Amino acid sequence: MAHDAATPSPFHPGEQDMQRRAGKREMAETLGRRMIRPFMPDEHRAFFAQLPFLAVGAVDADGWPWASLLSGPPGFATSPDPQHLQVSLSGPAQDPVRAAIHKGAALGLLGIELHSRRRNRLNGRITAADPGGFTLAVDQSFGNCPQYIQERGLIMAADSPPAEPQVFSQLSAAHAALIAQADTFFVASHNPAASDPRHAGADVSHRGGRPGFVRVDGNALTIPDFRGNNHFNTLGNFLLNPRAGLAFADFASGSLLLLTGTVELLEEDHPDVTIFAGAQRGWRFVLRQGQWLEAALPWRSGAGSFAPQTLRTDIWSEAQTRAAEPDA
Repeated sequence: MAHDAATPSPFHPGEQDMQRRAGKREMAETLGRRMIRPFMPDEHRAFFAQLPFLAVGAVDADGWPWASLLSGPPGFATSPDPQHLQVSLSGPAQDPVRAAIHKGAALGLLGIELHSRRRNRLNGRITAADPGGFTLAVDQSFGNCPQYIQERGLIMAADSPPAEPQVFSQLSAAHAALIAQADTFFVASHNPAASDPRHAGADVSHRGGRPGFVRVDGNALTIPDFRGNNHFNTLGNFLLNPRAGLAFADFASGSLLLLTGTVELLEEDHPDVTIFAGAQRGWRFVLRQGQWLEAALPWRSGAGSFAPQTLRTDIWSEAQTRAAEPDA
């Protein structure tokens, strides 16, 4: 199908390359031109206004991506018009994402409603910011499917004074245990796009699986990549800029584990991909720096119910046991 050459693609070269490798380039371009908008439709504007938290991806002063969660009472994010989202902030700016919020900064936002599995993406640039909040101008707005989102309800927690962040460069046994049992995390990526400023920006995405879908080997994490919307926003950014920020929430305690580091893409024929049911490709993350934020979230949640797609995917212990069997 021919596309209007006068209208630029919504995908940058890294995303296009990943789409091409997967044999989804033409389909992704056709759908992307319909789905990805430079404004928020009214249903997205209403959706953001009812959320108690947003996943956010930002880039620090040294160019390292970070992911985190910003929380507030429903209505802390509002849209005065289809081109802007205003977000109120409270409490001290303790994490690297809060520190990266300033006028002109690129942000990736993901609104996700865990009890309904709805999610919508919003990437843009900050036009105004102060300690009380910021305004984001829309570059790209689009919806995402509910795949791999674990359904869970949130309960507001009693206010407690925030603890000082713990900064580290080595994963502790407690960090590794949280990651190994996680069924959800968020990943930030960044395309500097020095050659074409139209494609520069930050992104944040959700990743979900059964507990054990993230493998921990010292400071390295190995993560399968499952079938998605074929946009390849995250992996396309990794192709051009192999750095990532990860955010793991401890839903029971409200604590946050934030990590930033380097990424290696694993192609579909890599042994760690071929043994893992449901994986189409994967990536390996190596920690550079991390932060532990004790009881940073004003809400808690118990274990949720798995999305149907999640139940059809592997975990590392099962995949490695099966691969070691004589007839594997």
